[in-house]
Amino acid sequence: MFGFGMPEMVIILVIVVVLFGGNRLPELGGALGKSIKNFRQASTGKDELEIPQKKNS
Repeated sequence: MFGFGMPEMVIILVIVVVLFGGNRLPELGGALGKSIKNFRQASTGKDELEIPQKKNS
């Protein structure tokens, strides 16, 4: 994909663990997943609100 092999991925993982710590990784993963989900919903337009119009009698 981007030319990343196994050694490069291991180095990136080690850097992430050192920066954020092992305890915060699940929180970061959950936040990343929610962000991707919200972005997909926003890009497809499924989150648009439908406002019913009042009938004037």
